[in-house]
Amino acid sequence: MAGNDGGRPGICPTLRYADARAAIRQLTEAFGFTEIAVYEDRDGSVAHAELGQGDGVVMLGSKGRGGRFDEAMKNAGPAGVYVVVADVDAHHRRAAEHGAEILMPPTDQGYGSRDYMARDLEGNVWSFGTYAPEAGG
Repeated sequence: MAGNDGGRPGICPTLRYADARAAIRQLTEAFGFTEIAVYEDRDGSVAHAELGQGDGVVMLGSKGRGGRFDEAMKNAGPAGVYVVVADVDAHHRRAAEHGAEILMPPTDQGYGSRDYMARDLEGNVWSFGTYAPEAGG
């Protein structure tokens, strides 16, 4: 993922979860994301979190907090996110060992990538693979 300002990602998928704490736990433990920041509301819900993987970032928060983005996302279905990883098989083993639902085992694709798919606790589909598209300037 090419950054647009000092190495910052130019695109950050943003997801809402009924249980954002469980999502953070699964994404870090099973999928190897690094917790960058977690901001809580007074009630302890996750107002905003940032998790890193390579040079990419995914942002997430708790559903039902109110606000324009939460309202816009209230009827949104699961999302699909593709994450570039160096060692697909090792990444897959880690995810499987942590109980992630594997939708497709590591598979060589006709376009040159090796990837696998998993579903998180709230139905989002995560693809992890070696395909790294070039970002336009």
